Amino acid sequence: MPEAPILITGGSGQVAQALYALAGRRQVTARLVGRPELDFDRPGTIAACLAASRPWLVVNAAAYTGVDAAEQDAAAADRANHLGPAELARLCAQAGIKLVHISTDYVFDGRKGAPYVEDDATAPTGVYGATKLAGEQAVLALGGECMVLRTSWVYSATGRNFVRTMLNAAQRTNKLRVVADQVGCPTAAADLAQVILGIAARLRDDDWLEEHRGVFHAAGCGSTTWHGLAEAVFEEAARLGRPPPVVEPIATADWPTPAARPPDSRLDCSRLERVFGQSLPPWRGSVAREIAAIVAGEA
Repeated sequence: MPEAPILITGGSGQVAQALYALAGRRQVTARLVGRPELDFDRPGTIAACLAASRPWLVVNAAAYTGVDAAEQDAAAADRANHLGPAELARLCAQAGIKLVHISTDYVFDGRKGAPYVEDDATAPTGVYGATKLAGEQAVLALGGECMVLRTSWVYSATGRNFVRTMLNAAQRTNKLRVVADQVGCPTAAADLAQVILGIAARLRDDDWLEEHRGVFHAAGCGSTTWHGLAEAVFEEAARLGRPPPVVEPIATADWPTPAARPPDSRLDCSRLERVFGQSLPPWRGSVAREIAAIVAGEA
């Protein structure tokens, strides 16, 4: 009988792609699904996909991630980030399937002034964060064998993300303006994928424990600003022969956006290490690795 797979939702998303690729390299049986096979806008596809895949674990990396776009389309964001995950969690609980649900640092308002722990009060500043928080609460309220992984500032060598946006912008201009008063923890999708597979190994080998349930923070070690991340990107690109632009630090007020961002969304990830023995590496080294992959791919 074929081994039951890990079902990864999110299709072409950064985390889903990185997790599926790493599972393949490690010979972990996994199945990657996205639209139209599994579409949170069509709830009937969720049950059909679970029935066809028969997974032992689902990693839900599907989401509406357009932070600003969500302000104009709250209903779509709610379907993708709240109602869809709630239905997925209900079906997983009903079938005895374990669930890891990916969430975000944007559930916080960023005014604590120190890294957030899992039990800190949430207060999202926009529709994206609010719908992700509603999704977390709905998933955990259903009582199955489930956990929520909050991550932050995700980037990879593929897909749409801040790192690739900076590199592309530098090919069009030699001067950029980047926000320098928002602080967070850059997270490489590949590093998060490694942690998720580590968690999966524990969940497969050990009995489900009550401490496995709930919220865990999983982000790159250390923190910086968007400006600091941009400078790190261009420093690494310069090592590989790309001339760096001038990166001017600006305030959030100088770059208005439809959605307000948390000024300081750093995450304390010590619970993840304490319970699962998992941690992500320092963000700076991961940036160097991903920039090298981007440049090599373009060459």
